[in-house]
Amino acid sequence: MEVRSESEVHVRSEKVLPLQGQMIQRTRLKVLFIRVCSSILIWTCLVQLIAVWELYQPRLFSGFAVHVEQTLPSPLPLVPARNYTSNGFLQVSCNGGLNQMRAAICDMLTVARLLNLTLVVPELDKTSFWADPSNFDDIFDVKHFIDSLRDEVRIIKRLPKRFSRRYGYQPLEMPPVSWSNEKYYLQQILPLFSKHQVIHFNRTDTRLANNGIPLELQKLRCRVNFQALKFTPDIEALGEKLVKMLQERGPFVALHLRYEMDMLAFSGCTHGCTNEEAEELKRLRYAFPWWREKEIVSEERRSQGLCPLTPEEAALILQAMGFEKDVQIYIASGDIYGGERRLAALRAAFPKIVKKEMLLEPGELRHFQNHSSQMAALDFIVSTASSVFVPTYDGNMAKVVEGHRRYLGFKKTIRLDRKRLVDLLDLHQNGTLTMDEFTAAVRQLHEGRIGQPARRRVIAEKPKEEDYFYANPQECLCESNTCDDLFGPENSTIVQ
Repeated sequence: MEVRSESEVHVRSEKVLPLQGQMIQRTRLKVLFIRVCSSILIWTCLVQLIAVWELYQPRLFSGFAVHVEQTLPSPLPLVPARNYTSNGFLQVSCNGGLNQMRAAICDMLTVARLLNLTLVVPELDKTSFWADPSNFDDIFDVKHFIDSLRDEVRIIKRLPKRFSRRYGYQPLEMPPVSWSNEKYYLQQILPLFSKHQVIHFNRTDTRLANNGIPLELQKLRCRVNFQALKFTPDIEALGEKLVKMLQERGPFVALHLRYEMDMLAFSGCTHGCTNEEAEELKRLRYAFPWWREKEIVSEERRSQGLCPLTPEEAALILQAMGFEKDVQIYIASGDIYGGERRLAALRAAFPKIVKKEMLLEPGELRHFQNHSSQMAALDFIVSTASSVFVPTYDGNMAKVVEGHRRYLGFKKTIRLDRKRLVDLLDLHQNGTLTMDEFTAAVRQLHEGRIGQPARRRVIAEKPKEEDYFYANPQECLCESNTCDDLFGPENSTIVQ
């Protein structure tokens, strides 16, 4: 038997290994080649099948196609687009919180319709106290907004490139005058478009009057508010989930407890706060230059009814209004200033207090956190659907939700008379009024303030003090121009 040395075996193995590597490489190339050829063949067959389908489908598969069409829901047909010659482009930058911006969007679209303009999808406020980076399409269904209003106004997502700032174009920037009527826009704004193809309204809060606006424009404001401004599917779905969870437990009250840091700093209301908290709120007020009033006497402001109720005051009022201890109360607001310490009295009076953060899993809210307008949208949905809505301050959310609840059939909204309530609260807390006397006085005070049909209060030359259009859009709640069908003929005035 021939015995090879280790060196001979090693040399022979070194010769065999390269040959094996070459064979493996050739095999891989063959496999790759087969795969490529197979893919080409499959795609060629697919293309041919598609061609055959298109050729014979009307005859061979018509019955099947009809069946599919019948089983799938068809999209709603688009309303015909309004045909008009646009006088220019209107850009708007909304300012404020969600509901202030919502009303502004309705107003600006109405202005665009009046002046025959093309509206660019509004920009939302990103520089206010809340610093919310949300864009329009993060909150509202932009496609529905554009499509549902195409018979009134042409809406585009962005300006044509030739009018872009990136290309050096500078639009005319200006804020329209507050509480203006159609005469102002027709005589003062429309002529500007003969010189400027794009005008940018850089402030939009309350820039259209409550009253004295043509009926068709008032109804358009309602159409935008109640129909065109839908929240995104994600917001709608989560809001509806909250409503369902609450309704499964029974009737519930939505308490818009506007005792939040920004409101207290802005209004100068520090009733119930410590000295340190009052100083913190004052520093915050001075830090924001667009909050014009700096030196504010809190107790004077409170006595005028210009402060939000404290959580402790809200507890007493709800008890006086007859709400039982086991009633379910949803807190529709952000973080309460002072936290759980300030909610203690309210929670003791009504243990079934809940917030969205208590009902939903953290993961469900993670997408909405640090987006105050999106969180406010959830509160808006819940407040609109609640059995009773009680706002403790008549800010934009309180007013816009009230208007929605009127539109939905005059659902109960308790509009608290804070100026007179402050006197009653102080008389009760200093022992002058017993709880029974306090309760009787509070209930009598609010007999006509529960969201029932009523005419808007008009105060000439004082639009800030009169009833807000979006809180009571009476033109959209009745059938006749006089609204006698809703309010009766007494003190009837023609709606203009």
